[in-house]
Amino acid sequence: MLGRITIDAVRPTTLTGRFPAKAVVGETVPVGADIYKDGHDLLAARVRWRRKGGPEWQSAPLRPLLNDRWEGELTVSEVGPHEVVIEAWRDRFATWRHDVEIKAAAGDDVELELEEGARVLESLAAGVPAGDRKRVLDAVAGLQRTACSLQVRLNAGLDDRVAALVAAVPDADLTATPVRPLWVDRLRGAYGAWYELFPRSEGGFAGAAKRLAAIADMGFDVVYLPPIHPIGLTDRKGANNTLNPGPDDPGSPWAIGSPEGGHTAIAAELGTLDDFQRFRAEAEAQGLEVALDYALQCSPDHPWVHEHPEWFWRRPDGSIRFAENPPKKYQDIYPINFWPEQDADRQALWKACRGVLRYWIDQGIRIFRVDNPHTKPMVFWAWLIERIRRDHPDVVFLSEAFTRPKVMAKLAEVGFTQSYTYFTWRNEPWELRDYVNELAYGPTADYMRPNFWPNTPDILAGPLRHGPPAAFLMRFALAALLVPSYGMYSGYELFENEPASDANEEYFHSEKYEIRRRDWADADSMVPFITRINEIRRRHPAFRHLRNVRFHGTDNDRFLVWSKGSPDEGDVVLVVVNVDAHNAQETLLHLDLGALGVPWQGPFRAHDELGGETYTWDGPTPYVRLDPTQGQVAHVLSFP
Repeated sequence: MLGRITIDAVRPTTLTGRFPAKAVVGETVPVGADIYKDGHDLLAARVRWRRKGGPEWQSAPLRPLLNDRWEGELTVSEVGPHEVVIEAWRDRFATWRHDVEIKAAAGDDVELELEEGARVLESLAAGVPAGDRKRVLDAVAGLQRTACSLQVRLNAGLDDRVAALVAAVPDADLTATPVRPLWVDRLRGAYGAWYELFPRSEGGFAGAAKRLAAIADMGFDVVYLPPIHPIGLTDRKGANNTLNPGPDDPGSPWAIGSPEGGHTAIAAELGTLDDFQRFRAEAEAQGLEVALDYALQCSPDHPWVHEHPEWFWRRPDGSIRFAENPPKKYQDIYPINFWPEQDADRQALWKACRGVLRYWIDQGIRIFRVDNPHTKPMVFWAWLIERIRRDHPDVVFLSEAFTRPKVMAKLAEVGFTQSYTYFTWRNEPWELRDYVNELAYGPTADYMRPNFWPNTPDILAGPLRHGPPAAFLMRFALAALLVPSYGMYSGYELFENEPASDANEEYFHSEKYEIRRRDWADADSMVPFITRINEIRRRHPAFRHLRNVRFHGTDNDRFLVWSKGSPDEGDVVLVVVNVDAHNAQETLLHLDLGALGVPWQGPFRAHDELGGETYTWDGPTPYVRLDPTQGQVAHVLSFP
């Protein structure tokens, strides 16, 4: 409904406004709106917020920018649902100050204007805190003190301290937006380093637990396990996704379910529930949080297939349709029909899926990587995530959806905490710059949080395919230092680089279908590099945020250069990456020195926290050279 004041283009918001925008505890959230009205009166505006249903609102002013845009910030300190309102009003006192200054300077008679200003201040005084109210009333008296000179009376009314006291008092024609939802996550909802591990390749939970100290020492925060459930025998896949498994082939963990159980059971070869809990306890002792795979699909042997055949897709011959993503075929997996013909069947299915989550939440899990969510209805995810969060607002959902941009964004809008992205296929500096700017400042920035993965068990892409070690170092640095959350599939640190074929992005001898034994003590691994990068991430709060990224120029288009943080925050880091994994490259940088908080004139020091060197630079165009054949792929620079 239109009022005297128009408030449009409000942020934070989602595409439709029906679902919450997102924030993290302690985060400074940008707020903005287009605010204007008829005439020439000056306006004032503020943002108000509280935990949903809470007794008290907090508020902060909005500042006018160009073209009727107003911006400000809010800060949230509690996990859970919040409410946000933007209010604007006709600021009679600011308008009066503006007009009376002009008239007085022109020599006009302002006697009536002085009385008008006194009445405006008097009406606003009641909204000023009691301890400051006397100063406002003194200004009223000063304006009305006719025995004094015009300048004395003007000084009383134009006092900046008085203006500041009444600026936050809502005045005439107050207009407010409808309440908008904001969901606030714990820090892990936006920031973290993930490590994916197949427990079966380590001998089950007991063996995998022995890997946790090394994973923690590298600086990871989350250890993510592919499905840990019993694996079906029907149409079990063999090595390299073949259809003729040998007697010892373990099958794909994503072919969930056997006569021994389904999504709430544990594969016997991994151990028992007690073994899992010991693994989780050891992870927590190492400072790691365990994430589980939530994959809503079944092998032909899953109990649901026999107990609830109505939950699956039937072909004309009566058989159940297996999963396909042409040209890929997954004969060992049955997709679930989330919209069976009978509504009672749909309700029972959805509740069963919710029951799986609740079971693992009861086992202490608070992070779930969700497999292929784009193959399920959006309304299902909106229903499920909202209900889980009612009781468990600390749960984090990572959407594994390498899919169309609008589908990926909609999954984020309906509730997913984080999202896989197209980083895996963005290799050129201009592609990375444009994509990160889109994620940080584009239309989805208020609700879609990226999680960059240079590789997954399914994907070996770009320069990693048959790539040299420098390619792995370079892509890791990009993933870990461009965005707050990133992940890495195990084996990456050993430079595993052999694809299944030129036409297939999967690994040759993929761990999805085989048990993979690795030499974790290999001296040529990139563990020291990973450890150093994660140390730098933890030391600099700037890396916890996405919307503080700023790209800088270079003369050589093989470099990507960006800074994180700001001088006002007291933490600024500059990252320089050579994306050519095969050749030494050199360039002059073109730095925004103001963004770095260093002087525009005279020398300054730049300390490379990755290599250990300290450089003395002078001006915005320093020279850099990085030689990947010598292991030099990046500088991570701070300014002591």
